Amino acid sequence: HVQLVESGGGSVQTGGSLRLSCAVSGNPYRTYCMGWFRHPPGKLREGVASIESDGTTTYKDSVKGRFIISVDNSKTTLYLQINNLTLEDTGTYYCGLDRGCASLFYGDSGHWGQGTQVTVS
Repeated sequence: HVQLVESGGGSVQTGGSLRLSCAVSGNPYRTYCMGWFRHPPGKLREGVASIESDGTTTYKDSVKGRFIISVDNSKTTLYLQINNLTLEDTGTYYCGLDRGCASLFYGDSGHWGQGTQVTVS
């Protein structure tokens, strides 16, 4: 069975950096999409970044140039490097896995972790 566990969140000053990690186990998909979404306070949750099994990455426009999504060589750890943090980056960050990015972010078949809190002040 699939499990995803996020870590690396915390409270950071504006302009600082964080690297979020997501430990992935039980991935049954040969072709897949892994990604991150966040839920800012008072706003709807939104997709942030994704990476596919072929290495293709996609970012929300507002985070391009500051966020970097990556996976380790074993594909068992997903990362989100966040640089130059802003107040708008505050929220709970979740990592997810599904067969494709459309189903991950817009469907209900994806697997998601418990989330890690990022607070920028």
